[in-house]
Amino acid sequence: MKVGIFGCGAYGMALSSIMIDNNCDITMWTKFEEEKNNLEKTRKNEKLIPNFSISEKIKLTTNVEECIKDKDLLIIAIPAAFIDSLATAMQPYIKGNHIIIATKGIEQETGLFIHQILEKYLDTQNIAIISGPSFAIDLVSKMPAGLSLATTSKETEELAKKALANRYIKLRSTTDIIGTEICGSIKNVIALSAGMLEGLGANDSTTAMLLTEAIHDMREIINAFDGDKQTVLSFAGFGDLLLTCTSVKSRNYRFGKLVGEKRPKEEIKEYLQNTTVEGYYTLKSIYKLLKNKQISVPIIDLIYSIVVKGKKPESLLTFLVEKE
Repeated sequence: MKVGIFGCGAYGMALSSIMIDNNCDITMWTKFEEEKNNLEKTRKNEKLIPNFSISEKIKLTTNVEECIKDKDLLIIAIPAAFIDSLATAMQPYIKGNHIIIATKGIEQETGLFIHQILEKYLDTQNIAIISGPSFAIDLVSKMPAGLSLATTSKETEELAKKALANRYIKLRSTTDIIGTEICGSIKNVIALSAGMLEGLGANDSTTAMLLTEAIHDMREIINAFDGDKQTVLSFAGFGDLLLTCTSVKSRNYRFGKLVGEKRPKEEIKEYLQNTTVEGYYTLKSIYKLLKNKQISVPIIDLIYSIVVKGKKPESLLTFLVEKE
């Protein structure tokens, strides 16, 4: 089975390790010639995943067409901010291809979810989402992990399972694409607030309170976008929320912790510049999207007020008690 992976970041590398175990023939694409050359030479990126090497069998390229040509399956694992430009570059070469989205987020300018961006540019209905509690560094350990697989295409579902499911990776299928994308996006925003609680010195009981409230709010957001409210109980929902909101491995959590600790603005800005904090950008997108649809989600409003407008993070503690 031939697979093209767009993105040589931590998650793309982790997915490649799973598919190598499943005997896939893999080509990985990066936009950056320097990244390609470094990976070809060392097969490592110690900053992203320490003590891990990608397989010598994997071919690397900066050519979009080469990553698509003759592939049975394509996987997109780049930051949400760059999906639009990648989809534009892919457009001339896509004709009914099977595509898995491993990216989580919402486009800031348009409020589109990732699958909607692809549908706008690409000539295919064979699109799937994978989402769930799965840090890259955990996936390469080859210990059990579960992912939601959301698609309406049976053929894409079968290809995804052939590429990714094995003795340590479980894929649980659903047709709720929008609900799965919402869970994957919103959990990064909630992780900002969980990190804030850590920075404020709150205890585990308070964090559990936040997660309980967050699940109810995620259900309402999914319902507002005509998704299945039960998706909040999936790997993409509760599973990913629990992982991202309780682990210092989460970049979103660490960013929220800086805010909760009231670190200098320069330090917070530097962290954003040097780290991909999807929750920060998704926060702006979902806030705008909910306002446009006239949907009120108080916890999103509060996180926005703290992170973007500079409201005191202590207001989160008061909010949790007073929330209806």
